[in-house]
Amino acid sequence: MSSTTSNPATYKFNHTMFRIKDPKVSIPFYEKVLGMEKFRESAGSDFTNYFLAFPAGFGDANLSTEEKTAKMFDREGILELCHNHGTEDDASFKGYASGNEEPGRGFGHIAVTVDDLDAACKRFDDMGVKFKKRPEEGRMRHIAFIYDPDGYWIEILANNRDVPHK
Repeated sequence: MSSTTSNPATYKFNHTMFRIKDPKVSIPFYEKVLGMEKFRESAGSDFTNYFLAFPAGFGDANLSTEEKTAKMFDREGILELCHNHGTEDDASFKGYASGNEEPGRGFGHIAVTVDDLDAACKRFDDMGVKFKKRPEEGRMRHIAFIYDPDGYWIEILANNRDVPHK
């Protein structure tokens, strides 16, 4: 056993990985719909990982792609999209389990805060984004859920919960 110590107070939640069917569909969704930026691509022999994050999380909007990659493990809130080559052209490929249906219920969703929930939902409507739940539906009127292209749920909520939802 090592004699060094590790301080959990320094730990950070760095990233979450989703398997995706087609990067030509998923990457534009996260960039155009949610405003993330792809800052790194890492190819393996039969897969490619794409790393996306909100640009403000890097602290400096003028960083190069290389500088962002160098800071990747020093920040939180990264989304890794893993594309297993060939799934995009496989007619028999049924997609990945989102974690919200059987079989494989377990993982639920990621969450993104927005400046104005109603305005964001209107923007998503205008972009043709599919909703799981709108703010006016159900008991929880202060959140929405949208689907990404692979069926993963994304919770949308206002970053200022003191602003009333209409």
